[in-house]
Amino acid sequence: MVLLRRVIGDALRARRQGQHRTLREVSTAANVSLGYLSEIERGQKEASSELLAAICDALGARLSELLGEVSSTLSLAENMEGVLVPVDDPAAIDPVRKVATDGRVSVSVRQDSPLKATLHTKRNAKRDVIYAA
Repeated sequence: MVLLRRVIGDALRARRQGQHRTLREVSTAANVSLGYLSEIERGQKEASSELLAAICDALGARLSELLGEVSSTLSLAENMEGVLVPVDDPAAIDPVRKVATDGRVSVSVRQDSPLKATLHTKRNAKRDVIYAA
């Protein structure tokens, strides 16, 4: 299972790093504590829609852009064979990293347990804003 908060955090971090900005700069602009923003970026905390909008505003992005990126990442992950499906036998899990791309974003997933998958994304640098994860 891919956690939505993890994908959102990856997208926020990629956008921030693409702008060469620090957590401190963005947390001050969004009026959120540095520690909380760090937890959001690492997928450890779920941000409210109001907080996501404030962070996006601090990054000069629309919330719809961020959610569109998250949606395309999840869509790509959902189409990867055996990634977002329940596993009856935990011993049958293949922890090998699976990779998929649609030309704009690359997704790699490592299935660690029936309910834990680590998803990493990387956005194509040819877009107007550079993304890295």
